[in-house]
Amino acid sequence: MVARDIREHYLELPAVEETLRSLKLGDVVYLTGILVTMRDRAHLRALEYLSKGQMLPFKLRGKAVYHCGPLAKYEAGRWRVLSAGPTTSLRLEGLMEKIIELLGVQVIVGKGGVGEGTRRALRGRGIYLAFPGGAGALAAKSIEEVEEVYWLDLGMAEAVWVLKVREFGPCIVAVDVKGNTLYKF
Repeated sequence: MVARDIREHYLELPAVEETLRSLKLGDVVYLTGILVTMRDRAHLRALEYLSKGQMLPFKLRGKAVYHCGPLAKYEAGRWRVLSAGPTTSLRLEGLMEKIIELLGVQVIVGKGGVGEGTRRALRGRGIYLAFPGGAGALAAKSIEEVEEVYWLDLGMAEAVWVLKVREFGPCIVAVDVKGNTLYKF
């Protein structure tokens, strides 16, 4: 195995296509901008809306989708995220591809790898970043504010949280814009 220098990138969202193309597998990325959390039920509801020709109550273009179900507390008239660890992205295979294609998502963050369908959907347009599991408290430290919460009727973990983050990471480029992956299944 040949050692290579690991590069660090501080990526502002919305991501610039040229910047995404410069990222290599294994590079470390810190995100600043808006992360939108989505787990299983949020993906399903979003796709249901889209299948009926309805607009989503939130925008995904230019933002990163984070596979996460945060733990938060409502106090003094606002939400405060206590923990925001990632959930396993592979289990969302079959749903993510449609979200990427229909809504122009360029950056996905989660735990572990993703399948061929997601890699194919990202090819030429976006990346997948792996965030370390078990680091929910670390993730919460980079959340500056909760801008909005949608679909709380799904439960706290399944709701869609719009999070303003600063230097969220470390994330590892696990799928690049060419569809290459660090994970072999």
